[in-house]
Amino acid sequence: MVLNYIWIAFILVAFVVGLVRLIAMGDVAVFSDMKDMLFTQAETAFEISIGLTGMLALWLGVMKVGEQGGVVNVLARILGPVFQKLFPDIPKGHPVTGSIFMNLSANMLGLDNAATPMGLKAMEQMQELNTKKDTATNSMIMFLVLNTSGLTLIPASILVYRAQQGAAQPTDVFVPILLATFFSTLAGIIATSIYQRINLLNRTLLLTLGGVCIAVAAAIWGLMQLDSVTMNIVSVSVADIMLVTIVALFVLAGLRKRVNCYDAFIEGAKEGFTTAVRIIPYLVAILVAVGMFSASGAMDWLIDGLSWCVGALGFDTDFVGAMPTALMKPLSGGGARGMMVNAMQAYGADSFVGRLSCIFQGSTDTTFYILAVYFGSVGIRYTRHAVTCGLLADLAGIIAAIFIAYMFFA
Repeated sequence: MVLNYIWIAFILVAFVVGLVRLIAMGDVAVFSDMKDMLFTQAETAFEISIGLTGMLALWLGVMKVGEQGGVVNVLARILGPVFQKLFPDIPKGHPVTGSIFMNLSANMLGLDNAATPMGLKAMEQMQELNTKKDTATNSMIMFLVLNTSGLTLIPASILVYRAQQGAAQPTDVFVPILLATFFSTLAGIIATSIYQRINLLNRTLLLTLGGVCIAVAAAIWGLMQLDSVTMNIVSVSVADIMLVTIVALFVLAGLRKRVNCYDAFIEGAKEGFTTAVRIIPYLVAILVAVGMFSASGAMDWLIDGLSWCVGALGFDTDFVGAMPTALMKPLSGGGARGMMVNAMQAYGADSFVGRLSCIFQGSTDTTFYILAVYFGSVGIRYTRHAVTCGLLADLAGIIAAIFIAYMFFA
């Protein structure tokens, strides 16, 4: 229901802004731009879905091999104590625990193409436990918020973009991104736990979160000992090695269990095609609304208004130039990426705005895109508090990114 109101708001605001530009400013091209964006974004949504088909078939096939080989069940047993606290609605030892772990691990390593199919698989498994098929469960919402908060240990793509834009030290945003995305994820967990009345002050979760903090700190310290070129190579290599290792381990587990790995893979891959087709309408809806909002000039007006408000309050406005990336990121990953590159081109890759835009890009994920795709894949219509908690995580990531950027680069 919340997505419905937000979708309507984007389209109506875009229409009103377009009318104002046409009547008050004589901008006769604005509606033409909005019309072009309608068709372009609809086509883009279809292309994204078709592009996902191969990856969905691949990873759902691999997941099916791992499931029949017992890997997912092993992960479920190992992670049971922690996940029972965060996902109390999921039965102990249920295979979905392993799927959730694989999805979150892929996200942390920056393996977006692997994370989405694993996430869709987890949503399907949680939907099997759902007694109200059109309404999101607490477990689904916690899972979605963990995804939208965008916890990433290796922001390899952002480092590559910085190198392409001529940054003297492409990796200088690495630690700030890790810190910002950590605060975003932590805020998302806390907000969702408050809504769902989950007690975070228990021994299991405190030890787990503490262990994660130590592991992140150790990873940061280790990578910071390397020069920029070596750090980029290590970041990309770790992700690649992990990706191939997962496939090999799943196949070996299947062999050990005497599973017909080929048939299992084909069985899982068939699910990938149907899932890709099922999410097309949801992608078209969200991308068309975002495209109209951007083409109408509403985003530019929003940034100008924000700059005026910040200046009127007497605060420094240097960060405002990077805000298009922050405001676009919950709506569109591709749009935010374009805003980030534009900021680096306009202000310089090593400018405060250029660096902050990169931190914004890495601090959160595409909230509305993820909600549309994940919930749409299983037919969820009533999202309950998912949007609120996801946006709170985004807000925490944006605020943290601004403060951290001033600490590191002001």
